[in-house]
Amino acid sequence: MSSVAVLVELVRSGTSGGHVKCWERLAESAARLPEHLPDGSRSGLDLTVYFLGDREHVEVLSPRVRLVMLRPVLGTAALMSADGSEDVTDLAPYHPRLATLLPRHDVWHVTHSFAYATTAVRLARRAARTPGPAPRLIASVHTDVPLLASVYARYLAGRWLPGDHPGPGAFLADRAETWLRRRRDRLLDSCERVLVPTPAGRAELGRVLGPHRVALLRRGVDHERFRPDPAARARLVREYGLPADRPLVLFAGRLDASKGVPLLTGSVRLLRERGRAVHLVMAGSGAEAGPVRQALGADVSLLGTLPQDRLAQVYAGCDIFAFPSRTETCGNVVAEAMASGLAVVLPEGARTTEWLLAPGRDGIVVRHDTPAAWADALAGLLDHPPLLAAVRQRAAATARGTHPTWDRVLAEDLLPVWLARPPSRDRAHPRAA
Repeated sequence: MSSVAVLVELVRSGTSGGHVKCWERLAESAARLPEHLPDGSRSGLDLTVYFLGDREHVEVLSPRVRLVMLRPVLGTAALMSADGSEDVTDLAPYHPRLATLLPRHDVWHVTHSFAYATTAVRLARRAARTPGPAPRLIASVHTDVPLLASVYARYLAGRWLPGDHPGPGAFLADRAETWLRRRRDRLLDSCERVLVPTPAGRAELGRVLGPHRVALLRRGVDHERFRPDPAARARLVREYGLPADRPLVLFAGRLDASKGVPLLTGSVRLLRERGRAVHLVMAGSGAEAGPVRQALGADVSLLGTLPQDRLAQVYAGCDIFAFPSRTETCGNVVAEAMASGLAVVLPEGARTTEWLLAPGRDGIVVRHDTPAAWADALAGLLDHPPLLAAVRQRAAATARGTHPTWDRVLAEDLLPVWLARPPSRDRAHPRAA
């Protein structure tokens, strides 16, 4: 039986982002695996997913699957913005407690590039120089951390240097993005296999690492949780006070510039100025919450960060999902919205458009990142209810027919990599992170 350690160096909570939710769902799928296969052999997987937490504890999902929370050594909580919407990670170069636990596992799967990952690479390099089997290092890419870091560097510069000081913010942002991208690429080069969520990402990284080292790790969808629900709109009106007499445009995610929130805000304001009856619903928190409220007033409802079950109800009660973000490696919220029967509106060229089977029919693609272009795209749906209904129906059909479940992702994308025969020692030797 192979013992796999997945290292998710983010704090786990009920309102965690997509990276944490992804591994929670995959762990749940692993817990459903039968102990024995039809031929009588054992299924071959023992899985531990390591997260960060405010205290060390273990949550057991099955005899062979568990979630472990470890305290950060150098947590980023002190660097959070006032609303605290950013994910908390660990910037320490080494995590001693994790170092004592990793040797019990055969496969070390890193998903980030900070404390957990650097600890794994250091230990793997040490193990490669000693007799005996070396651990297998696997990586997966979930978030464009360098790009997000540049956004937060600008925020922190504004926090530390109040007033109009664009120079320091831009300098910090550029340095942070460059340093983190180099750091990430060095770490990925230390790994035997690197998993990415989209074919476009696979081709891009394959040019750097070699196509034989890069494989797909798709995102799954919980089709039982995210599905159309005709009764959801009435619940939203009752519980959140949302208007019942106009279409609802939903955004879900962190409310900051990296997700395109200012662009969406400007487009909705332009629609209202044109006399369109539309209401924006935002599920999430972030630095743009105040500016959005100031710009749209009664035409926006800010629901804050929601747990998955509550978010599923919000999806099902809205009409359109608008997501201008270009920083996503995948954008699982798009798949959840489509499964819930929403018409999705996405930027052309973004990787989120790979969820669409027939762009223009099961989702709308916007060519230009301007408020006018986005307002026109939204108006094209709002002004033509039959078209809106058709796009919603096709989105749900695409989700049911082509978006994989988490069980399928585990079986087809992860198990073949985790349970594969390890390469020779010279090929597996990790480089410095």
